[in-house]
Amino acid sequence: MSTPPEIAPDTKDWTWVLDRACEDCGFDAGGVDRSDVGAMIRDNAAAWQRVLATPEATQRPEPTVWSPTEYAAHVRDVHRTFAGRVGLMLSEDDPTFANWDQDETALADRYDLQDPARVAPELVAAAEEVAAAYDGVAGDDWERRGTRSNGSVFTVDSLGRYHLHDVVHHLWDVRWVESGSSG
Repeated sequence: MSTPPEIAPDTKDWTWVLDRACEDCGFDAGGVDRSDVGAMIRDNAAAWQRVLATPEATQRPEPTVWSPTEYAAHVRDVHRTFAGRVGLMLSEDDPTFANWDQDETALADRYDLQDPARVAPELVAAAEEVAAAYDGVAGDDWERRGTRSNGSVFTVDSLGRYHLHDVVHHLWDVRWVESGSSG
């Protein structure tokens, strides 16, 4: 099979979503109580199940825009990545996270060829793992720090809210599926 048209890499630094509501999806990370992060991740994963069950799940709305399945595969991998980061933050003092090139992962793992019936349970499992990690954080551990490879510093609290924006935003990206129009 041939490779689909290339998706432009996302080069934005999205850490600003911790300071103000997202202008696109409307998510306000500052309004999230850290004790709700796990439940909100689980709710988001449930919404992805509905999206992945639609006939449009593998369709790109435009040649250079991911299909819902491609977005869902990315969300699954976001959960896996953040589970590792939360684990590091809770077990090490101020760890530096390895760089994760999400665009390279999408190409290498051929998100465009993934089966929504397989991605759906993998996304739920990854969401449950990371949600349980957030649920297990208590007291001062919310303030444990970690540093992204670009120098951005997070606490477990801010990482959870940043993480939550990512998955909420991507569900917003595929809102056309439930509305019945592509774009």
